[in-house]
Amino acid sequence: MIKIAPSILSADFAMLGRDLDRIRTADWVHVDVMDGAFVSNITIGVPVVTSIRKHTDMFLDVHLMIEKPARYIEAFAQAGADLLSIHLEADMPPGIQDALRLMEQHSVKKAIALRPITSPEAVLPYLEQLDMILVMTVEPGFGGQAFMEHQLETIASVRRYIDQYNPACDLQVDGGINPETAKRVIAAGANVLVAGSAVYGAPDIGLAIRTLRGD
Repeated sequence: MIKIAPSILSADFAMLGRDLDRIRTADWVHVDVMDGAFVSNITIGVPVVTSIRKHTDMFLDVHLMIEKPARYIEAFAQAGADLLSIHLEADMPPGIQDALRLMEQHSVKKAIALRPITSPEAVLPYLEQLDMILVMTVEPGFGGQAFMEHQLETIASVRRYIDQYNPACDLQVDGGINPETAKRVIAAGANVLVAGSAVYGAPDIGLAIRTLRGD
């Protein structure tokens, strides 16, 4: 089953409660956390995730684009995240393992994310303990970027690794997803799609979600 996770990065933050209600037919809510260090942009933090959790019972998929993410796993888990994605590029391997251990300790689903510069083989040391892998099809940091075609090969490679070592693991794709690119990333092996402007910029949000899902 294909899951759609609209990114609230494209929502109207002054009307966030309303914009969460507008995506209630989606599967997950995707929350982008940026620290101004790992990426050059700054977005939201723990208090906003706490507020989102109070407003909705939807699955909260929190993407941590932050350096040394182990420092914040407990806080985001307590704020109500259901799943946390951390970037392999954001720390050395011992720090990544510490973050995954803390996710396990706090009963949060575990995911790692790959920037376009990162080889798909980088997931292998962690794959068997993961609930999801996130392949970025743009450089993390800003919404509205163009889809990177070469990342279709990365998606396909990660799908092969998942099928071999951890078939229960989800494969998420984030960046430049629209009705056309959605079909291509699904064909390459993705089953969770993050979409921002393709959802929130659509005249009919419910129809946009159904179209991306292939309903």
